[in-house]
Amino acid sequence: MSWAGKLLRVNLTTGTVSAEPLRMDWARAYLGSRGLATKYLVEEIDAKVDPLSPDNKIIWSTGPLTGTMASTGGRYTVVTKGPLTGAIACSNSGGYWGAELKMAGWDMVIFEGRSPKPVYLSIENDQAVLKDAAHLWGKTVWDTEAAIKTAHQDPLARVSSIGGAGENQVLFAAVVNDLHRAAGRSGVGAVMGSKNLKAVVVRGTLGVGNLSNPKEFMKVVAEKKKILHENAVTGQGLPTYGTQVLMSVINEVGALPTRNHRDVQFEGAGQIGAEAMATPRATDGKKPLVTNQACFGCTIACGRIQKIDQGHFTVENKPQYWGASGGLEYEAAWALGAANGVNDLDTLQYANVLCNEHGMDPITFGATIGAVMELYEMGVLTKEQIGIDAKFGSAQALAYFAEITAKGEGFGKEIGLGSKRLTAKYGHPDLSMSVKGQEFPAYDGRGIQGIGLAYATSNRGACHLRGYTIASEVLGIPVKTDPLESNGKPELVKAFQDATAAFDAAGICIFTSFAWGLADVQPQVAAACGDEFTLDNLNTIGERIWNMERDFNNRAGFTSKDDSLPKRLLTEPAKTGPAKGMVSKLGEMLPVYYDIRGWDADGQLKPETRSRLGL
Repeated sequence: MSWAGKLLRVNLTTGTVSAEPLRMDWARAYLGSRGLATKYLVEEIDAKVDPLSPDNKIIWSTGPLTGTMASTGGRYTVVTKGPLTGAIACSNSGGYWGAELKMAGWDMVIFEGRSPKPVYLSIENDQAVLKDAAHLWGKTVWDTEAAIKTAHQDPLARVSSIGGAGENQVLFAAVVNDLHRAAGRSGVGAVMGSKNLKAVVVRGTLGVGNLSNPKEFMKVVAEKKKILHENAVTGQGLPTYGTQVLMSVINEVGALPTRNHRDVQFEGAGQIGAEAMATPRATDGKKPLVTNQACFGCTIACGRIQKIDQGHFTVENKPQYWGASGGLEYEAAWALGAANGVNDLDTLQYANVLCNEHGMDPITFGATIGAVMELYEMGVLTKEQIGIDAKFGSAQALAYFAEITAKGEGFGKEIGLGSKRLTAKYGHPDLSMSVKGQEFPAYDGRGIQGIGLAYATSNRGACHLRGYTIASEVLGIPVKTDPLESNGKPELVKAFQDATAAFDAAGICIFTSFAWGLADVQPQVAAACGDEFTLDNLNTIGERIWNMERDFNNRAGFTSKDDSLPKRLLTEPAKTGPAKGMVSKLGEMLPVYYDIRGWDADGQLKPETRSRLGL
């Protein structure tokens, strides 16, 4: 059946660790990872709980395909109520940690309460114990991982931890594993820090067995890996250029948000995209991109490993940053670059490295800096207040802000609140490019209409990975739709949202969906978990997960008014590109979306929808 069949429950208040059998009725209804962990969370906490209080819980969870031979089966999720948004938070990460937990014999770990002192959880197969972390508190993610591996005398141990951002409750703090893979969004690291939980280290040598039909599983997995290999995106584009291949594509489409969404095209896009990363620098003659990298079991290998010019102003006196490290992905390069008008690739990598080292979400960080720069240019913020001249395009300001936010110093504490709270404090809430308090990723909803609806309705706040309509609207996967057209987009968004929930719940990477449909995932899940997992069943599971998340948010106080976009996207037309003169047509799409979702006009689940989905 592929689930390990048990979970760890850790009460941080009492310091106790206990094993429990997995609720298999829930596993069959919600599959695993995002779905199953969210089910546990919504059943065990009050939706109105303060995210940073001991009453909130935080869960690390794998899916039934995690740790198996399925391609990209290394994913895990961190699920909690998010402090950045106050909504459901589910952040997904790759690397090796998730597979290691599964190979230690566990499906998930639930943390509750708050430890009176800093601790970390050590898991070695069926043995789990809380250990003192006083000596680790204040250390970066990098130093924490090194110290734990040394103490355990095991270089193969896998560590999921927070840096100073999580400790200091930066509201967009991330949980980082394998040095530069992150459960990055919604502030899950801040919840971890609020509980005095520094890290979770796991070593698993049991392997993952228990497959329903091992022979069939190996056969179908091999078939599906071949599809990934032969696909132009997963077999060629992503391995060669990573997600950064999108920078020039989205810029040409006229949907690259620039200077806090004042513009939809960035004149410096060519200097910060995939091609620039693969081109030798004029300064030292070396390519920024060193190599690509894969997560556990991944046949795509989209990860980037990158080096900064040792003579660059950000690192010339900091040799600790001269080595190769986790490189820029598209979202980070956009948020740190185009969102702020900065076209210095090495500065973007420096800020990205600090986000990895200290545990911060580069999307929210970069987008918040965009708001800061706009407030500065308006004269609302002054150099005396923020410590530097911060006009759009300033690489020096970007690097400075990354340093002070990571350390929680000066104005960095206000940046750590995220753009919604920061802009409201200074009297201009409309300048926060966010939904439900979470900042937009790297696509503009005027130039790509479907993604605007996806942002507005995303359960965890603005997010591209909760319904990546870019695949259809820009890349033509699985069918090409017109990015400037709003008709048909509610149906498209719902289909992507439900399918994505099922991919996530299975424990695989959403990037496989560039080549796979749910019909490719289904036989892998069926062979691993049982024949009950038909295509119709998987579709229903995805829809059930989406509606469960929505219901939690409604009980937390969110209403239809929160399914909106910033005033800028609704009233300020795009200035250039194919969408010139257009605004988001959210008002036309949202009522249709509610109707096909089976929600009432207030965005609440209708009784018949609850009944059909078993909620």
